[in-house]
Amino acid sequence: MTNSEGRKAELEARNAAMREQVSSLLEGLQRQTSQLQEAQAAAMAATGEATSSDGLATVHVNAVGIVTDVQISPSAFKSSTPEKLARSFLQAAQAAAQDARAKADDAMAPLQEDVPDLPDFFPGAPSLKDLVPAPPEPTTPPVSPNPPENDDWDDFEPRSGFRKDPW
Repeated sequence: MTNSEGRKAELEARNAAMREQVSSLLEGLQRQTSQLQEAQAAAMAATGEATSSDGLATVHVNAVGIVTDVQISPSAFKSSTPEKLARSFLQAAQAAAQDARAKADDAMAPLQEDVPDLPDFFPGAPSLKDLVPAPPEPTTPPVSPNPPENDDWDDFEPRSGFRKDPW
């Protein structure tokens, strides 16, 4: 065998090895892309539900925390004030949004594990992990467990047609 034939065989072997490596990388990329799509679909399908601690309000939210359903207890208008009901709604809505976020995070968790990523193989390549958004910081202050001190709902006197004072 001549030197050029040996060189040609060596280059063909290297070429075949590189093709195999690229093929393997592409298969891995396709698998990761598929996993990412499945995880994103599961995260976007996540919903949250919570009931306020006093049981007056139950709130359902979608994956991004948008309220999709609210149930108010029938006793809410007999045993509560608008302020208490608003606090109950806020508490339930915040807890439901946290529930939905936790479910979405759980769906995306497998992608956060120590799985090889594109930059591991190709320095400077974008990371698939960067496609997973970080959870936003809460913008609504947490509900205070202590109600205001002037919360005497039973002091309310409805307006009567028989009263003389116009209050």
